[in-house]
Amino acid sequence: MKKNQIDFITMGCSKNLVDSEQLMRKFENIGYHCVHDSKRPQGEIAVINTCGFIESAKEESVNTILEFVNAKNEGRLKRLYVMGCLSQRYQKELEESIPEVDKFYGKFNFRQLIEDIGPVQVMKGQNAKHAEAFTARRTDVNSRRMLTTPSHYAYIKIAEGCDRHCAYCAIPLITGKHVSRPIEDILQEVRELVAQGVKEFQIIEQELTYYGVDLYGRTHIAEFISRMADIEGVKWIRLHYAYPNNFPLELLDVMREKPNVCKYLDIALQHISDHMLSQMHRHVTKAETLSLIKTIRERVPDITIRTTLMVGFPGETEEDFHELIDFVREVRFERMGAFAYSEEEGTYSALHYTDDVPADVKQRRLDELMAVQEEISSAVEAAKVGRTLTVIIDRKEGDYYVGRTEACSPEVDPEVLIPASERTLRAGTFYQVRITNSNEYDLYGTVI
Repeated sequence: MKKNQIDFITMGCSKNLVDSEQLMRKFENIGYHCVHDSKRPQGEIAVINTCGFIESAKEESVNTILEFVNAKNEGRLKRLYVMGCLSQRYQKELEESIPEVDKFYGKFNFRQLIEDIGPVQVMKGQNAKHAEAFTARRTDVNSRRMLTTPSHYAYIKIAEGCDRHCAYCAIPLITGKHVSRPIEDILQEVRELVAQGVKEFQIIEQELTYYGVDLYGRTHIAEFISRMADIEGVKWIRLHYAYPNNFPLELLDVMREKPNVCKYLDIALQHISDHMLSQMHRHVTKAETLSLIKTIRERVPDITIRTTLMVGFPGETEEDFHELIDFVREVRFERMGAFAYSEEEGTYSALHYTDDVPADVKQRRLDELMAVQEEISSAVEAAKVGRTLTVIIDRKEGDYYVGRTEACSPEVDPEVLIPASERTLRAGTFYQVRITNSNEYDLYGTVI
């Protein structure tokens, strides 16, 4: 057990990751050594940042807490703290059922952890090297976050919360109303990260196309991205979690005209049948969705569109599902993820609908949908063979360097594998790579 070490474990989405990074920096500044997602935690303190989005995520968070409770009971851990979305929603229940946790925090009061744990006390006569490092961390005030990602890319959270209230989604119940960060504050954070060597930025929020409405009376996402693209040193900007209703078309002009804004858009559509879209409270129709996709592809040639779809929502018929399958075959999304509906207490669907699609039917539909997408993804990647693409290197893994094109977001999208035997490459550096082969989800290439 290492004294003054805090092990952070982050569950769920990249928005949670940003919260963990900010908290880790604050703890580093008061003398602690922070380790993120250690496979073998060795610190005397652990902080678990939980996810409460869907049933499987909640179960994973609870199981992780119980693993650390066991470590504490066995004397391998002194103190255990829990924060994040799960404890925001179920704090009372968790406190009653898992009393071994020293304290639970929610989604927004987790900074109280700093005061509750307190700074490391560097006593007279203590190891000089430790005291020197402690002093250095306390004076490192220019960095807001301790990056857990490779040093060349970072996630930028531009807002919290959501005003959409889709029937299935518990996120507004957890995070509350949409609250945007001021543009100047975000741009300053970007400048600070660029100064640290960050080149690639993943822009995230629950619904980025709504950004700025609460502050400025209208969406400001296009203006923000345009100004961010003008910052020297920003090489790639990638956009995540758009919403199809009232999509700001001026954002497409920015994507087309700014070379460092990746031609990549993550836009969750969930379904396509009007019956399901109405049931889900998506406030968009099939015709409007198809028209938007057509406009996106026309105004941003060669764009990569990533979407998320849902099967098994209450009332989904075989006709609805086959309409969704036909839609995926027609539109041919470059990237697609999908999940089966799980009832979340307190949501509109839980209160007003019956979860009437059997579990085995949900799974069958999910498997069929993903099989269709696998064929599409295989063809999309195969079409890149013979082309020369710009690739940023993330890491070396076994016999290959692993990188990504602008069409690939970290951790969720296909990667480019380059034989390490060819030459030495540097992580965080861009290379021109000729694509030589492909499979369903990855590319192989050689540096030219």
